[in-house]
Amino acid sequence: MAVYFCDTDCELWYTTVKELGMGVIQMPYTIDGEEYLYDFGEKTDLKGFFKKMEAGSVASTSAQNEAYYTNLFEPYFAKGEDILYVSFSTKMSSTFNFLDLAIENLKAKYPKVRFERFDTQSICVGAGIIVELGARFFNSHNKDIDATLKYLEEVRAHAEILFVVENLKYLARGGRLSPAKAAIGNFMQVKPILSTRDGELNVIAKQNGSKKAMSYVIDQFASTYKDFDNAPIYVLGADCDEVREEIAVRVKAIAPNANIVQLEVGPVIGAHCGPKTYGLIYTKK
Repeated sequence: MAVYFCDTDCELWYTTVKELGMGVIQMPYTIDGEEYLYDFGEKTDLKGFFKKMEAGSVASTSAQNEAYYTNLFEPYFAKGEDILYVSFSTKMSSTFNFLDLAIENLKAKYPKVRFERFDTQSICVGAGIIVELGARFFNSHNKDIDATLKYLEEVRAHAEILFVVENLKYLARGGRLSPAKAAIGNFMQVKPILSTRDGELNVIAKQNGSKKAMSYVIDQFASTYKDFDNAPIYVLGADCDEVREEIAVRVKAIAPNANIVQLEVGPVIGAHCGPKTYGLIYTKK
């Protein structure tokens, strides 16, 4: 018997996670000094989260600790159930150091149980699209961990994530940009396009103005999109429904037969990129 786990930093929607029967690691985020565990949007007021940020509230993310992982996984180890955990990028959090300690102790106590972690090398639905396809494969292939790991490597090679940040001050708060550069960039209407490369969040392009930024994202999609295993195309927005809808319409014109899913940006990317951020996640050539 084997079980498939994901974490809420992959920011899929809770109905998808429940449909696929995944175990869940809830990751913490903080706003207005209060810590919450993300629930894939089941009870979280995501629009309210971003409105608080616009009003001046400071949001942040943090790592889970060793005790959390031990308490979560020990019941599965005790039952002799093998575990495959498909995670967000190792390079983006210290939480995996605590996970490793917990698993090391659990393996010593339950030596016959297998635990595997697959690093998506991404975050938000960039990780989520890999998690989702992996779960579908896992469920339809007799929960075969080895076969699923091989499949996940293939999916990871095809997954693409593009984000556009509306206000640079949130990147400055997180230390990814100096306050001076953020102020100048906002004044000049510079819009950075973010993606994950080698497991890290990087600026891959800069465009002057919102229209050019959106056109860049759509052009990238048009030139690189390729359906892989009927993967959905995810269009995300941080409390910017009109922008999200426009992107979905433009994507539909390029890929009329694709399953296009619109979602709110979750608190992980949202805490670091801020309100009005939007993204496009899809499979590429």
